[in-house]
Order: sequence, then structure tokens, then C-alpha cells
Amino acid sequence: MTRSAAKILREYGPFPAADGVHGVEFDGEHVWFASGDRLNAVDPESGKTVRSIDVAAHAGTAFDGRHLFQISEDRIQKIDVKTGRVLATIPAPGGGGDSGLAWAEGTLWVGQHRNRKIHQIDPQTGAILRTIESDRFVTGVTWIDGELWHGTWEGGESEVRQVDPRTGEVLERLEMPPGMGVTGLGSDGGDQLFCGGGKSGKIRAIRRPKRASATGSSARTSVKPTGK
Repeated sequence: MTRSAAKILREYGPFPAADGVHGVEFDGEHVWFASGDRLNAVDPESGKTVRSIDVAAHAGTAFDGRHLFQISEDRIQKIDVKTGRVLATIPAPGGGGDSGLAWAEGTLWVGQHRNRKIHQIDPQTGAILRTIESDRFVTGVTWIDGELWHGTWEGGESEVRQVDPRTGEVLERLEMPPGMGVTGLGSDGGDQLFCGGGKSGKIRAIRRPKRASATGSSARTSVKPTGK
């Protein structure tokens, strides 16, 4: 395991009329964040909010290439990104204790905040396919280039961790500066991780460490659910 200070590249916000930043996701064009009663799209160049969808948005946010998935209390909503319409709903595995949300290879990965777990679930039914354990609270969750990352925020300390998706072993720790907590977590598909800042109303972009991709790619392939 390697351990280092998170490098803050940029801050976005705080955003007007947002009660905080919960789930965070990047759709290839915009950074989306959940703010309680809506989903908001931010232009990562200007930092301005360019669109909002009126939908309950209390925790993690994910994008599968066509749809947004959003945790709303004890359920996960599938949302048409073009129209903002809710297309389907499945139960969230934590029954309201859910936090981060990510999409990878046909399945959703859901953080369990105080239960310190990450579940891989079927996006059609909500059935749990596998579970990995954490030794810290789990906030945001994201996949990037075959790597599974999650945020933690506990006891006044916060960090972003890369973990082995098979065992939950911590591979890398990026420690946030004092006073900066991580709620939602997303990535730009490259060298940036987007961290929700909770009640601060900010999103912070931090640098993802560079490394060889072979290990991450094999790890991601190994967690494909059977029958998918």
C-alpha cells in the first residue's frame, strides 16, 4: 500500500440553492452532483451549473453511458439523461444507509456508509452479487481504468482509497487536507478524481496517481458477475 497527500487540482462551487454535494459523477461532458432535491450538471471548464433535473438525489450518482443512476433514500432510480424522466427503480441494498454509487461492466457498485461495505448489485433487480468489506466508513465510490476507488470520512479525517475489488485490500491512500471531507466520488476517465465536499457545497478535483494499467485491467475483468 502507498500513502500520500491528495493533490487538489481545482475547486468548484459552492453552488447556489444546493444544500450540499452528495453523489458525484462525470458523463464525459459534465460533472453531475446530487444536492438533495435535484441533480445538477456542471461544466468542468467554466465551473458553472448548466442544467438541473428535479429528482430526489440524496447520495451516490452513477452513469452507464446512457442513463444516470441516483440513490434516493432506500431506492436507486434509473434516469433518462436527456429527458430527466425516471425509467425504473430498484431497492438499494442498504435500505437507506447507502452512500456511493458507480457503474462497471454491466453492474452497479453501492457503498454502505456506516456498515463499511461495498456491494456489487444487479441493476435490473437490485440483487447483491458480491460484497467487499472496508475498515472505514464508505462514502463515494467510482471505477476508473479498471481500478475501484472509494471515499472515506470518519473521525474528522477523510481520504480517497483504491481497493482490490476482490478482497477489499487497500492499495493506495490519498489523504485529504484537514477540514476537507469526501462525500461523492467520480472520475474523468483519466488522471482526475472528483470529490464531493458535503455541506461545504464544493466539488474538488484531485489527481489520480499514474501507474501501469495491466494489474487494474485484470482485476476489473475478474469481478464480472456470472451470467452477465
